[in-house]
Amino acid sequence: MGTWQVLSYQAPILPIHAALMHTGKVLFFAGSGNDPSNRSDQALSQGDAVWDVNAGTFSRPTVPSSPSGHPPDLFCAGQSFRPDGQLMVVGGTLQYDPFYGLSTAFFFNPSTQQWTFKPSMHNGRWYPTLLTLGSGRIFALGGNGANGQDVRQPEIYSPTYKNGWNAFPITSDFPDYAQVVLLADGRLFFSGACMGGNNGVSPRTLTLPGSFSQPIAETPVPGLANADASDQATTVLLPPAQAQRVMVLGGGGSNGMAVNRVAIVDFTAANPAYASAPSLQYARMHLGAVLLPDRTVFVCNGSQMSEDVTTSVLPAEIYNPATNTWTTVETPSVPRVYHSIAMLLPDGRVLTAGGNPSRGSDELRLEIYSPSYMTRARPVIQSAPTSVKHGGTMTIQTPQAGSIAWVSLIRPSANTHSCDTEQRLVDAPIGSRTATSITAAVTSNLNLAPSGYYMLFVTDTAGTPSIARWVQLA
Repeated sequence: MGTWQVLSYQAPILPIHAALMHTGKVLFFAGSGNDPSNRSDQALSQGDAVWDVNAGTFSRPTVPSSPSGHPPDLFCAGQSFRPDGQLMVVGGTLQYDPFYGLSTAFFFNPSTQQWTFKPSMHNGRWYPTLLTLGSGRIFALGGNGANGQDVRQPEIYSPTYKNGWNAFPITSDFPDYAQVVLLADGRLFFSGACMGGNNGVSPRTLTLPGSFSQPIAETPVPGLANADASDQATTVLLPPAQAQRVMVLGGGGSNGMAVNRVAIVDFTAANPAYASAPSLQYARMHLGAVLLPDRTVFVCNGSQMSEDVTTSVLPAEIYNPATNTWTTVETPSVPRVYHSIAMLLPDGRVLTAGGNPSRGSDELRLEIYSPSYMTRARPVIQSAPTSVKHGGTMTIQTPQAGSIAWVSLIRPSANTHSCDTEQRLVDAPIGSRTATSITAAVTSNLNLAPSGYYMLFVTDTAGTPSIARWVQLA
């Protein structure tokens, strides 16, 4: 059986945003952290923390001031990883109540632990979606603008563009933190999950045109039951990514009540449409879903009513795509609702953090789940490449070579508000093996596996994974 452990120390800030870096450390950032009285220059400059998981310590990088002379408020920004491993963070909070969005853009460098300003977006964005494309460019969608209006003009960042960003004509009124998945053919899929209401925008694919003067083509994907109950649902690209099956889980309706709805759409079908899947054992919103290296989906966090901790200490659940079944596992100690996160760590454990049931009430305890495979004898990666090209091969030295069933590349998490556009598990098929090594092939499709850093796992025939090695896919 698995086990939960509440750590003996706490996070120094509310971990509203979390990203696992290729250094193995975790970046938390919150800006003002849902506290309008916490917006002094000193507070905003210290609105982040880097957690050294192994040492159990925190460093506090300084968020620099913008040309206005004040640090921007990174509360409720968007984030995704660049091919070089830096985290791009855009938008944030210009003002509270009503919320207006910032147009600022940053890179965070995991190696130097420094923030660097990049060219600002065309639009302010609060609660935006950020997604790394197969080309390495970064796509920004939605959010509240600098005047509080819904932003309907998507844009793309590339260092090759004259001003950093190019914008498309207006689209449908996509909701806040619209959960978008990059598909193998380069299209983007809005799953229907979001923050708050869906603005009447149904699940759909987006096809990016070759010119910024042309509109993005939108094609509805039918079949999602309870489509209006998708507030702080969550979305995963089921493992492996090559299967092209997207799952949406849980969520809440306008009455604040959670649902246990689960639906899957198969994009290898001639006419993709959602089909109902076995429901969660527990209705939940504010939930997290984490891809495990044994190719199951671990679900935790959330409550049965919006921001209600009295209904939030729920057993975790694990979905097995191979059997299409859910298994209820152990119950955590810490209730986690709005502004909570969950992510896979390189050793195969799952971090849960955050929770903000009301303004001024911050959950700073950190809790880690160790799946049952942590207690078994685990395969060992003795050596592996630190970098590999698309379409190339990797030779991995392991004394368990004869019993390895899968080689997996798992892209690290960068999540907030139940939204994680980064997470995916890509299969690297085993082509040959010896008694002490295996050779695995890496996909040539940049849309399946965008360039960047991945956790390399080997998993044996009993479903037991190794500890990960980091590899850069270029």
